Amino acid sequence: MATIKDVAEKAGITVTTVSRVLNNRGYISAKTREKVYRVMQELDYQPNEIARALAHKQTKFIGAIVPAIMHPFFSACLNYIEKYASLYGFKLLVCNSERNSEKEIDYIEMLKSNKVSGIILCTRSGNAVKRLEKFPVITIERSISDTIPAVMCDNYHGGQAATELLIAKGCKNPVIISGNPRVQLPADDRARAFHDVCCDKGITPKIFTTNEHQFNKRDYRAEITKIFDENPSIDGVFASSDVIAAQVLQVCNKRMIRVPEQMKIIGFDDVEIASLTTPPLSTIHQPIEDMCKYAVEMIIRRIKGETIPIKTVLPISLIERETT
Repeated sequence: MATIKDVAEKAGITVTTVSRVLNNRGYISAKTREKVYRVMQELDYQPNEIARALAHKQTKFIGAIVPAIMHPFFSACLNYIEKYASLYGFKLLVCNSERNSEKEIDYIEMLKSNKVSGIILCTRSGNAVKRLEKFPVITIERSISDTIPAVMCDNYHGGQAATELLIAKGCKNPVIISGNPRVQLPADDRARAFHDVCCDKGITPKIFTTNEHQFNKRDYRAEITKIFDENPSIDGVFASSDVIAAQVLQVCNKRMIRVPEQMKIIGFDDVEIASLTTPPLSTIHQPIEDMCKYAVEMIIRRIKGETIPIKTVLPISLIERETT
């Protein structure tokens, strides 16, 4: 692998001059600059961007920490964060915390020590708050502090729309399969909305929750089967994610429950899987791309020292396909 010394030797100039070209410092003639770039290309020399950035005490890197890279929602987030970071000239460093608070804190310290310009958090550790004071941070679908800006969707309205659709389609005994109750997240508003709408319609709300093990494995089928066994009158399911909704569909298929004739299903997120199931899932469209775009724009505004809103809530929309 070529080094800066190799470039200098082949170009017949000093290492200092090559460094000045790379960092655009001081006067360099056009002829010398062209020679350096030509030799770099010939030697396939790749500058160490992190080292260069550290020398300037700033970088063009943004860190992103997610709890599960393979989860469709978070992989979609990373895709859009990278897209918009790149448009602004930033590169993305991705960290996978696996919902481990200690690992999350280690990643935060690692990103800060490498002088990233800002961090976008899709995790929820409150233990990280003190480590992020006075540092450019934005959270997506998480709220960990009254001082750290967050971007999220209108989860309560989404829960309302999903529940009202099930009831409008004739469901008398709908249930919601929601997230871990021990972890407080904005998505909890989906279950709160389900409860409120059911009570308003004179229906007893039945709320079932998942656990961290199921989230980590992304396998909810055993729990869904248990819910169906213990509640044979269920005729509608509001799943708090499309991953759960797709597995409800699998369990229905295995039990020969016809969808939507005998069971109506609606998910949440509108990730790619929702349109790939058979039949395609009705779902609540969460504006993931817009949320990530806002997060990148706001982290850059924070980097510049601008004041930004503490909470940004984006609207959802109902996508009705063939499971309702």
